[in-house]
Amino acid sequence: MLDRVRPPKHPVRSVTPSCKTLPELFLGRVDRSPHATAYQRKVDGQWVASTWRDFYEAAAALACWLMDAGLGPGDKITIVGSTRPEWCIADIGGLLAGAVTVGAYPTLTSEQLAYIIEHSDSRFVIVEDEEQLAKVIEHKAKLPKLERALLWEPRGLDDLLKREPWVEPFSRALGQKPDRSRIDERASKVDPKTTAIIVYTSGTTGPPKGAMISHENIVTLLSDTAVMEFDENDMGLSFLPMAHVAERVLAFYGRINFGTATAYATSVPAVLEEVKEIRPTIFGSVPRIFEKAYARIQGEVQKAPPGTQKAFRWAEGVGHEVVALWQTGKPIPLGLRAKHALADKLVFSKLRAVFGGRVRYFVTGAAPIPRKIIEFFWAAGFPIFEVYGMTEATVVTHVNRPGAVRLGSVGKPLAFVEDKLADDGEILIRGKSVFQGYYKAPEATAEAIDADGWLHTGDVGKRDADGFLYIVDRKKHIIITAGGKNLTPSNIENEIKHQDPLISHVHAHGDTRAYVTAIVSVSPIESIDWAVQKGIGPDEAAVARLKRALMENPLARPDGLGELMAKVTSHPELRQRIAEAVHRGNQKLSRVEQVKRVYLLDREFSLDQDEITPTLKVKRKNVEQKFAPIFDQLYDDPAFGIVVMDK
Repeated sequence: MLDRVRPPKHPVRSVTPSCKTLPELFLGRVDRSPHATAYQRKVDGQWVASTWRDFYEAAAALACWLMDAGLGPGDKITIVGSTRPEWCIADIGGLLAGAVTVGAYPTLTSEQLAYIIEHSDSRFVIVEDEEQLAKVIEHKAKLPKLERALLWEPRGLDDLLKREPWVEPFSRALGQKPDRSRIDERASKVDPKTTAIIVYTSGTTGPPKGAMISHENIVTLLSDTAVMEFDENDMGLSFLPMAHVAERVLAFYGRINFGTATAYATSVPAVLEEVKEIRPTIFGSVPRIFEKAYARIQGEVQKAPPGTQKAFRWAEGVGHEVVALWQTGKPIPLGLRAKHALADKLVFSKLRAVFGGRVRYFVTGAAPIPRKIIEFFWAAGFPIFEVYGMTEATVVTHVNRPGAVRLGSVGKPLAFVEDKLADDGEILIRGKSVFQGYYKAPEATAEAIDADGWLHTGDVGKRDADGFLYIVDRKKHIIITAGGKNLTPSNIENEIKHQDPLISHVHAHGDTRAYVTAIVSVSPIESIDWAVQKGIGPDEAAVARLKRALMENPLARPDGLGELMAKVTSHPELRQRIAEAVHRGNQKLSRVEQVKRVYLLDREFSLDQDEITPTLKVKRKNVEQKFAPIFDQLYDDPAFGIVVMDK
């Protein structure tokens, strides 16, 4: 079986059986494993380890500073910054002081950040650097409840700190003497049923809502230890945003529960290099990362010599044969096993080396991975376990796990989860992991949780005979054509998106229309490579500058990129290539699903223009409204857009 993951040599025990709140969870871990490594960070090019005791000293110092500063039980603290130890220290320090901690993405605009601080009633804010602090200062006059701010990186900001006496260096708080008796007293008064954290949703359909997640919600999730086994030497690599509920609850609080360590990547662009240095054994990521990796692999293969391409395609074919037999429960013939071993030696092992070669588990969720992609990675020896959940159900409700994997599904419900499908296919969830509701939004809460306690997920699902759950689409995303046909846009989009590594996003449109059209965007980095290959790109220095900026921030818009993207997307060869990709995707769709006409966007969908969320999900409602004139023209003007050849 491909899903026979290497078992741990030194299994570890969770601390959840003896705790009911997050402060108890953390203090229990510190007491049990004071000298074990909690995390590593890079200092002057070297990885430096900190123990759970070190972690405690910093978090407890902050907790005592907060209490001295007047923070009371249940007060709110907003934390905004990149994924690094300071974020986690701020989070645990606040929780030890009895606070409710609120995460905010560093990519938010000043208005968006101010909304979260104001709406959450935060009295304290902890920010990373001058950029984040400037966002707060800009709107300080409109934040009457905000009293104090702590700044991780105050270097060179002495004048600013003098002008803003309510702002202090984070290091000053960490200089406070920890008092365990005060910590224990405050922690003992935390009610498991009270709110621990508020997670603001990405807001794909309107302003973000603050999901209140209790200590009991989180401890309930972490108490299900049957999902996977951990080893005392397991190591992760942390780079996903801490403001996201999965990284915060499943990864961070999960590590506290099991006492496993992580290394904090110095930046997102550094992940590909630092993953080889750390060689993690557990790797969690959003599907977009695996999709990007797959597109990059396929793109590199297309540029390789014919012999290399032939070897790769052979290995890929062998891998798919093995996966197909495994998934149907059929034995893998000896000859095919031998071919797969050779394919692994020649091709797949080299791909695994990119992730350090030691990963036992890959975990992903948030959106379905196209079957073609996840089959490829399983064939290559990447055990990617898809899971399902949502913020309002405390991250995870359904999982694939070793010995119970059904590719394309999100697995079966966890032990504490009760689920059912409504008459219209909507997935309903009930149990101790269902959140408390939306902060200061009783009407939205009542809409989400019905009188019988069922959480209405908004996702449409189906279940196979063995109980595995499959996500069909978002309930509100279903396209109903003028002919009354119900279409699932994600199916259409995925079939097209993965036909060409140049394609970044596809947005299918067709509600009340006679046929389906789409907006397609292309990936900037791949577009730069294509432009250079065609001799229409900028000079070598400009290419290096653009790529460097995009590697540092994939959502960046460096000078010169817009002009280059416009040149690329208007090029006849590129437009023909996109038309052919859409045509190939159409061949896998029914006639009513096929995309007839395409508008090629001359840029990526933008966070700044409110077209995607910080987790890179397309805001469908916003895109539909913003590009309404474009869609109209696709139907009204025969000369507009790219016409896709018929099947």
